[in-house]
Amino acid sequence: MTNVDQDTKPPPKSRSRYVLALLPLLLFGGFALVAGKMLYDQDVNGLDVSAIPSALIGTRAPTLALPPLEGANVPALTDAAIKGKLTLVNVFASWCIPCRQEHPILEELSKDGRISIVGINYKDKSDNALRFLGELGNPYSAIGIDPNGKAAIDWGVYGIPESYLVAADGTILYKKVGPFDAQSLQQGLFPAIEAAVKK
Repeated sequence: MTNVDQDTKPPPKSRSRYVLALLPLLLFGGFALVAGKMLYDQDVNGLDVSAIPSALIGTRAPTLALPPLEGANVPALTDAAIKGKLTLVNVFASWCIPCRQEHPILEELSKDGRISIVGINYKDKSDNALRFLGELGNPYSAIGIDPNGKAAIDWGVYGIPESYLVAADGTILYKKVGPFDAQSLQQGLFPAIEAAVKK
């Protein structure tokens, strides 16, 4: 073998290069498996993949001391507004399209004597919020405004609409991210209400 032959030989490839080359493929495969399982669970098992677990479930609800939505003719949202009642705390805004879709369901829920519904008006203009409620109805027994989103951060809000079922003793029992629909009512909220009422 001549020196020229030795110089033209490719350098030996290390295992680490192969691992680095396969890493993106392995990551993509992992993501694909997770997405496939979520789709399977949703389509076959009927699970609500938008039901994001909350670290707050089973803990005391954050303190409520929000100013009122002036002109809504309901009290401010404070701890006193939910104390001793099974309460659905709903985070909404007039600019939120899914909130508009969910609103008729909240109107119906407000007729359920087992629960009280209160609202946190998130990063909204009061005039717009009042128009929204004037057009669609007001299911809330109390509303607090959260113009800078601080209360939403305290509650661990991912995106609106978002709702929390709070027990009479102030414990968070259930959380729903996104708008309620028939399935999430039947599989999530109603069983949580029934379990709370039985205690």
